[in-house]
Amino acid sequence: MTELEKARQIINETDKEMAKLFAKRMAAAKEVAEYKRLHGLQVLDPQREKEVIDRNVSEFENEELKSYYSTFLTSNMEISKAYQHRLLEGMRVAFSGVKGAFAEVASKRIFPDAVTVAFADFKETYNAVVDGVCDCAVLPLENSFNGDVGTVLDLAFFGPLHINGIYDIGITQNLLANEGADLNTIKQVISHPQALGQCAEFIKKYNLEAVESINTAVASKQVAESKRTDIASIGSEEAALEYGLKIIKSHINESGTNTTRFAVFSRTKKQASADDKHFVMLFTVNNEAGALGKAISIIGDNGFNLKALKSRPTKELVWSYYFYAEGEGNINSEKGEKMLKELALKCSELKVLGSFEKEIML
Repeated sequence: MTELEKARQIINETDKEMAKLFAKRMAAAKEVAEYKRLHGLQVLDPQREKEVIDRNVSEFENEELKSYYSTFLTSNMEISKAYQHRLLEGMRVAFSGVKGAFAEVASKRIFPDAVTVAFADFKETYNAVVDGVCDCAVLPLENSFNGDVGTVLDLAFFGPLHINGIYDIGITQNLLANEGADLNTIKQVISHPQALGQCAEFIKKYNLEAVESINTAVASKQVAESKRTDIASIGSEEAALEYGLKIIKSHINESGTNTTRFAVFSRTKKQASADDKHFVMLFTVNNEAGALGKAISIIGDNGFNLKALKSRPTKELVWSYYFYAEGEGNINSEKGEKMLKELALKCSELKVLGSFEKEIML
C-alpha cells in the first residue's frame, strides 16, 4: 500500500467515525430544540457561540490548524442551528393584539421560525399558554418611556407560568394613514395609550386629537378599514404593511432610545445553570414594622444586586401589596439558596419566576 493509499484509508476511517459522531451530535441538537420549545428559549445566541468557539480553539494544540478548526466548529454550529430552526417551525407563540402589533414584531424577532398567534388581551395571551394552546407567550413588562405594564405583572404574580428570558426590543413609532392623507388632512390620531404617551410632543405640535385604542395594530386596522384621510394611527412598519397604510412620518416617538422589555412566559421553568446571572422573583412581606426593609437587606447582605423593585396592590386586602424584583447574581448558587431561605422567614409569599444568563437586546 502506497503512502497515498494509507492516507486515504485514514481519511475514510475517520469519516466513518465522524459520521457516527455527527449523528450523535444532531440527536443532542434535537433534544436541545425540544428543550427550547418547552422553555420558550430562542435558538440564536451569538455571544455564547463565540465563547464556545473561542474556548475550544484555545484548547486546540495544533497552531497550524487552529484557524481551520475554528471554521469547522462554526460550520457545525450553523448546521445545528439550521436543524433546530426546522424542528421549531411548529412552535406556537402567543401575543396580545392583532397582526402587526409590536408584540408580534417582538415575537418574530425572538422566535423567527415559530407560528405567532394573536389574542385579544394580555390575560387571554397568558392563559393560552396555561391551557396548552401555545408553547409560550411574549408579553411586555415595561416601556423605557411609559413605565410598567401592571396587568402583566399581576398575571405573573397570580398565575403559574415562569419567565425564562427577557428581551429589550427597540420601538420606532410611525404615523400611519390611508392613501391621500397627509399632515394637513389628519385631525385625529388613534393608538394604544402608551404609544400616544410616547408621541405626546408630536401630537401636540400638530394639534391632533388623541383617541385611545386597545392596541397599536388594532388602531391601524381601524384606520385602514375606515378609508378616511382625516384620521391616522401610530404603529409599526409591519402594521403599515399588514393593513396597506402609508407612513406619513417615521420615528415620531419623543425618546430616541425608546425600548420595550418583553418577557417570555412558559409552563416549564428553565433548568438552573451556573451561567445564570439574572433572576426575577415576586414576594409579599409579613405585616410587621420594617419587614420590607429587612427583606431588601437580606438580598444585599447575601451579595445580590437588586436592579428593580416594583410594588403592586394584591387586590385581596386594602393597602396590601406584592413586590416584583429583578436582581443580578446566580440565585441557584449556595448563596442564592441561603438568601431564599432567609427571605421565606420574612415573606408571607415568595415565588422565583425564573433565572437566565442575561437580558438580550434585539
